[in-house]
Amino acid sequence: MKLLFAAFLAAHALIHASYLTPAPPRTAGGPEWPFELTRSWLVTALQLDPALARVLGIGLAGSTVAILIAAALATAGWILPSQLWPALMLAGSVSSLLTLALFFHPWLLLGVGIDIALLWAVLAGWQPFALGTW
Repeated sequence: MKLLFAAFLAAHALIHASYLTPAPPRTAGGPEWPFELTRSWLVTALQLDPALARVLGIGLAGSTVAILIAAALATAGWILPSQLWPALMLAGSVSSLLTLALFFHPWLLLGVGIDIALLWAVLAGWQPFALGTW
């Protein structure tokens, strides 16, 4: 179960990597790409340059991916010590929430819920190490 949870964290991290990839070609009647770094309520509200939002988004998304992958490795007990899990999970969830809030799209509400649940788990003192190694 511990490895399954680590895989879940890695998948959550890799979803954020979608912010770092180009949007696929738009099709007639197709859905809007939710991982857009030039569309931010903060940029609109403060009338900032969209290029600034993109730089901020790349930094946030990149750090979110790196931190959550590190949390997954600590969860599995690979490379990083498991004692780092709470700090990595806290930093990763906050970074993810900031990214999702600044570049909000309704499709990403599940990610917000995941981050809130992970923050709650960390703050409640839950440790994934009690899970089996299945």
